[in-house]
Amino acid sequence: MNPGIFILLAFSTASLLILAYILRSQSGIIRQLRNQRDAIEIEEHRMFDFLHGLGETLIKEDSTQTTILHRTIVRGAAVVVDTHGAALYLLDKTGNRLVPQYQSEACPPLIPIPPHITKQAVDAPNTLGSYLKLTSIGSEWGPFGTALSTGQPQFIENLSEDKSFQDADLECHQGVSVIVAPLIYGNKKLGILAVANSSVADPFTKNDFDVFRSVAEQSAFALGNAIIHNEAAEKRRLDEELNTASEVQRILLPEKDPEVKGYRIAGLNVPARLVSGDYFDFFEIDNTHLGVVIADVSGKGVPASLITAMCRSVVRANSSGKLSPSEVLSRANCQLFPDIREDMFISLAYLVLEADNSVIKLARAGHDPPLHYKAVEKSVTAVQSPGIAIGIDAGNVFDKVIQDEELKLLPGDILLLHTDGVNEATNQHGEEFGLERLYQALTSAAPQGATAVIESIRNAVEEFAGNVSQNDDITLVALEKC
Repeated sequence: MNPGIFILLAFSTASLLILAYILRSQSGIIRQLRNQRDAIEIEEHRMFDFLHGLGETLIKEDSTQTTILHRTIVRGAAVVVDTHGAALYLLDKTGNRLVPQYQSEACPPLIPIPPHITKQAVDAPNTLGSYLKLTSIGSEWGPFGTALSTGQPQFIENLSEDKSFQDADLECHQGVSVIVAPLIYGNKKLGILAVANSSVADPFTKNDFDVFRSVAEQSAFALGNAIIHNEAAEKRRLDEELNTASEVQRILLPEKDPEVKGYRIAGLNVPARLVSGDYFDFFEIDNTHLGVVIADVSGKGVPASLITAMCRSVVRANSSGKLSPSEVLSRANCQLFPDIREDMFISLAYLVLEADNSVIKLARAGHDPPLHYKAVEKSVTAVQSPGIAIGIDAGNVFDKVIQDEELKLLPGDILLLHTDGVNEATNQHGEEFGLERLYQALTSAAPQGATAVIESIRNAVEEFAGNVSQNDDITLVALEKC
């Protein structure tokens, strides 16, 4: 054979072999790229499914929403990162403990398991699961604490080699690898989310780490929104309850001013909040006698309003057929004292008036002195009858101090009962309305009668306070002798 032909044939064969190798290599690269593309698509689908699940959970309104959200986060994290399991721990209200919320069944234990627990689990398999569900851990503990304090995910290749597990049963932690990510919403630390693999799984990759970081960020966002939603729902519920309490309290106040021959009577209650710690009351003692009460419970809001309701019932129950105000208040103090907190008390004034009788009987349990406007002298005098507030003493001191006082009203006279919310109302300069202004408002309006006195004082206080919010309940009762 011609040597040239032989060389040409050899060259052609080599070229074909090289071309075949290149084609095979390209085919392998194409398959590899396709596999990578498929893996990315699968990962994207997992992430989209996870985000969709979070969104679906957040729009639900049932009472189990929080539990469902926790389960969605944990199961979704395990699926997206393709791990054996995941676990969610959230900070308690103190911020000092991480409390388990949900852990997937196949997730290896992520906190130290005492040897005696693993021994018990041999005969009682539920022991380990119960321990993991019920055991909280310090917020500064080990990898959980590091993730929270640094704000960065932590990777532990083998839990049994971590110093935080030195007192644990290392056999159940052997070869367990974990990624722990902090859950932070805004500037608020919520807890941690962790994914884990046992020793038989492939090690975590950098891509796993990056994907899990995204999962944790989305989970924190979902949890933060759920917290805001739940807090808003709780606020709405409390507002509804307060509105109901306010309506009930308004029902307990007199519907209209009483009609007693020889007197004109008017009352007013203006709460500083939805519910009031003040109250006033009018009630018949018998066919000719009327009981009049004004009271102020220390404190504000719901606790004070509950005490006012109790006080109203007790005073009414003890007043039937009794014309001595001090006797009624002594009985009321005896009954109320055991149920009043040490930091609470009730200042109260109770008087009894009789139709067509100018003499009023009065007892004062530590309340602001009633103000007696004398029409003839056009002057105001404070009625300083003795007594201490209800709820301070079981009765030994209370019964010795309190006593009835008789007060005679002439035609045109007015007796004003008020709570300290009137004279202690403040303006923008921090000045109090004070007793002097109260005396002036009473003196100025008294000639126009009881109703005019109430309205005049209310207007004077509002004008004085201006834009300053009312800090205390305001209650007024005016009795005019005809």
